[in-house]
Amino acid sequence: MTRTQPVILAIDEGTSGTRAAVVDARGHVSCLEYRPLQVESPQPGVVEQDANVTLAKTVEVCRATLAQAAAEGLEVVALAVATQRATAVLWDTHSGRALVPAMVWQDTRHAGELAGLAGRWDRTLIERVGRPAGVRSPYLWAAHQLRETPAVIDARRAGRLAFGTVDTWLLWHLSNAGVCVTTPTNATSASAYVLAEHRYCADWLDALGFPHALLPQLREDADAFGHTRADVLGIEVPILACAGDQLAGAVGLGCLDRGQSLCVHGTGSFVDLLIGTALPHEGGGHEGTLTMTARRHDKVSHFSLETFVPTTGSALNWICEKLQWFDDPKQISALAATVQGAGGVTFLPALTGMRVPQLQPGARASLAGLSMATTRAEVAYAILEGIAQSVALCSDANAAVAQVAADELIVGGGLSASDTLLQVQADLGGVPVRRMRGSDRASLRGAAFLAGSSGLLWDSLDDARATLATDAVFEPRVSADARGQRRASWRTRVEHELAHANAFEAR
Repeated sequence: MTRTQPVILAIDEGTSGTRAAVVDARGHVSCLEYRPLQVESPQPGVVEQDANVTLAKTVEVCRATLAQAAAEGLEVVALAVATQRATAVLWDTHSGRALVPAMVWQDTRHAGELAGLAGRWDRTLIERVGRPAGVRSPYLWAAHQLRETPAVIDARRAGRLAFGTVDTWLLWHLSNAGVCVTTPTNATSASAYVLAEHRYCADWLDALGFPHALLPQLREDADAFGHTRADVLGIEVPILACAGDQLAGAVGLGCLDRGQSLCVHGTGSFVDLLIGTALPHEGGGHEGTLTMTARRHDKVSHFSLETFVPTTGSALNWICEKLQWFDDPKQISALAATVQGAGGVTFLPALTGMRVPQLQPGARASLAGLSMATTRAEVAYAILEGIAQSVALCSDANAAVAQVAADELIVGGGLSASDTLLQVQADLGGVPVRRMRGSDRASLRGAAFLAGSSGLLWDSLDDARATLATDAVFEPRVSADARGQRRASWRTRVEHELAHANAFEAR
């Protein structure tokens, strides 16, 4: 009798879409299924999703992947989950339905209120949770809903209200454990997790007006989360990992060691610099650089510094779908490859504000430098260059805080498929850009690595990492002087936008 091949079912529930696939002991990702998700912005600063649809689409891709796996004779032995991070959900535990639209991590509706708390709290928060008050808080959003939304108020009175980020929401539905739990790589992004002590920052939650009784239990990223519900997924296997998508992506790209730097391109572009098991001095750096739990397992936390550009992949989708300037992001890359530069055109991908070099939610995206001679290909190049310039700023900010400069940038996520983008990134960053094979599936692979590296498929994360291979390396091609001029010109454009946003805010 032929033995079936053991595989791990991995979920990557992102902002723009949800995916499922299986990962085998060679690190090979197969049986991939994908469903797009909608994000709504009914007014500036408000960014929402229907969590009920997110759940339904996630179950749909899992069942489709499981059907493929069964047809190929693959045996699913565990489930691993990666999710978008600080998107928050409130739901009724009797019906299992979300009561209000989920607040997406790009949301800035409470930025003014948080700014009012910043003067008193920022120093404490940076030291304890690795970030300032910032521009969005799942807990503050929930506190408003608890006061203002009748359905939420009624559910709480009846003792049937639950709260959590997307990891909590999915695990509550997929696991037979029936409890609300969250993990450090998700809790860190929700901005009330004490990094050094693996606990919530209770006094900050009190200041936000969030009731402690609604807090999900804190677990580890590689942990036992019960078994899958057969009535939901059709199988009953252990759930052994749940991590934030960017940090799962880091593991899936082989970034486990201090000094490694990576960028995962998804809805936004997230740049992380691994710093090991010790926190940076004074908790971190300026307001745009955040200290993260990179992963926690076996009661040990590993940390990273993170900066991000909130809208990059989503900016390309917006340009293609809403403005209809191009057919799809692939066409942008193909056109950009036909020219040597942007012809003086600059693009700022700041559709929901800027974080680096200054945290300014009022900053806006712009396309500048157009003339009668500007071509469509030059606009395409400028769009990609704007993303690469933003990522280079993020890398600089991380290195300044850590006082460690990475000697290469490892990339993953959907936009990493663009050779043109990665070459521009290498030229502007001044270090090689390494794309791993299957880098667009890094979060799926990383979640599986976390779930299977205690003897299930691999003996350790290092053994799992050994399955990875490089797809391509992009070396810098421009001189240091040319690089400096291009970056200085773009920073001037950023400074103009920040000055405009700051002046408008001061009115």
